[in-house]
Amino acid sequence: MIQAKQPEKPDADTWPSSLEPDTDRESDTSTNIGVVMYQTSCTKGQELVAQRMASELARQGHRTFLITGPYHDNIIVNEYDRLQRSIGGYLLYEKNEFEVPLVRVDGFISTWPPRRIMFRDFLSVLRRLSERFSLDTIISHSTLWNGPEEITKFVTWKRMLKAQGLDEVDVVYAHMSHYQPPDPMRYDIVERAFRITWNNMLFPHIFRTAKVILCTTPLEIEQMVALGAGREQCHLYPGGVDQRAFERYWTKNPVGFLEKHSIPADAKLVTYLGTIEERKNPLAVVRVAKALKGLKDVHFVIAGYPSNQVQQVNKEAKELKTLSYIGTLTEEEKVALIRSSYVNILLSRSEALGLTQLEFMYGGVPVVTSAVGGQRWLVQDGVHGIHVRGPEDVNGATEAVRRLVNNIALRDELGKNARNRAQEFTLARITSELHSRLTSLRAD
Repeated sequence: MIQAKQPEKPDADTWPSSLEPDTDRESDTSTNIGVVMYQTSCTKGQELVAQRMASELARQGHRTFLITGPYHDNIIVNEYDRLQRSIGGYLLYEKNEFEVPLVRVDGFISTWPPRRIMFRDFLSVLRRLSERFSLDTIISHSTLWNGPEEITKFVTWKRMLKAQGLDEVDVVYAHMSHYQPPDPMRYDIVERAFRITWNNMLFPHIFRTAKVILCTTPLEIEQMVALGAGREQCHLYPGGVDQRAFERYWTKNPVGFLEKHSIPADAKLVTYLGTIEERKNPLAVVRVAKALKGLKDVHFVIAGYPSNQVQQVNKEAKELKTLSYIGTLTEEEKVALIRSSYVNILLSRSEALGLTQLEFMYGGVPVVTSAVGGQRWLVQDGVHGIHVRGPEDVNGATEAVRRLVNNIALRDELGKNARNRAQEFTLARITSELHSRLTSLRAD
């Protein structure tokens, strides 16, 4: 059998499960938690963070519900007609792919702001959900939609009832913005004005109502403080590596995956994994591959959900034999790709953190990065990977890849450091720390 060429990695028989704390137990401080996000997804970072947070809270013994809209990756779900006819305005799915009870509420894709999903009559639905499931903790995700605004109204109302002796339950509210500044390089002036208006009007209500503001990086903490949050409110929650996928699939030989996609098993793989969209800038990765097409034993892989840059990527990569675009991956295929990769590359134009980079780092793969946003904090230059001079620095990225390909010792050192860094941010660890803080606030 052909064996895939593998750089230095941890022992597949013992890693990574032996490094993880035992969280498969009933908690003696269990709570009733609603994690709220406007849709579900297989690929989008904010949605994945919310889904994994809910799943991990449930795994650690807390009664948790993932509360979301009627869309999955912007496509309406099959049972939408039934959802519209539901008396309570929601449907509960006890068994589903997200490994946590799923509540879908009615909603619609807004024309303004673009790319957002709004909930219908969410205040009424939230009241029904709270009464049925005795929610004492609510964690909302994202900005520019009406979920956080409605939750602040609901929580304020509940606290007022309690102050009047009409309700015994206080609700601990936490919000995670996944904040992206209104950058003029990314947004036109009209959308930028809307984002600034939303920030100025809604953040003060959220900061006044939420007991915890979750931030992906220390940079975001500073941004939240500048916008009016109390520094003591802020809690670092950097996405988290879902170690369970690695535990399930790391020991499986990736040769079958490589053969399926006609990827040479003996090549050093330089991998991009993410949505094929302009913000993520995979087109720049194609141009790096073009510049290095003569480099021996190197093959580029681009994987991810096709979006607004997929046509350009396919067009420029059409005649490039040293690059494969392989589309959307399953969890098992993602782990196989990480295990097979020599270097991860991301030349994104904006990143709150870079959850995918954290996963590659967990697999011992160093990162070549544009170092924008949270990437600069997550991936330290010369320690866990190599920084280039922004998303358009194709020449710098080309030389960074060439340097790592020609210096295996350097690549392995950075990969080892990257793995050690990522182990600080396993989903089990950071979620346990988050729940401890929320529990302490509930006891106050």
